[in-house]
Amino acid sequence: MTMFGVVIPAILAATLAATAFNAASAASRQTPLPRSTGRASTTNMSCAQAKSVVDRSGAVVLGTGGQTYDRFVRLEAYCPTGLFARPAFEPTRDNAQCYIGYYCSDAPPFFPF
Repeated sequence: MTMFGVVIPAILAATLAATAFNAASAASRQTPLPRSTGRASTTNMSCAQAKSVVDRSGAVVLGTGGQTYDRFVRLEAYCPTGLFARPAFEPTRDNAQCYIGYYCSDAPPFFPF
């Protein structure tokens, strides 16, 4: 057997084991999404949970109460080209105006100077 026939499978096995370990470690640190029959809603989460969902996902659609929903993003980079990130304050279980990240808007940021 050649050197590559032995070394590459060993490296691949070590890489896969490390990836599985990292995924398990990351999963244990994440805030679980609340169980629901439909879309996850900010009104069923604490403020910290809602912010964590947006931060972890990068971009996510969440219900905001009743039949309303919106797409929230962690950074403006998650907005489509030509849209701008605006701060999103949404109702959560423990805070009527919780900052959870941003929403994308076609209105450019307002700079009063």
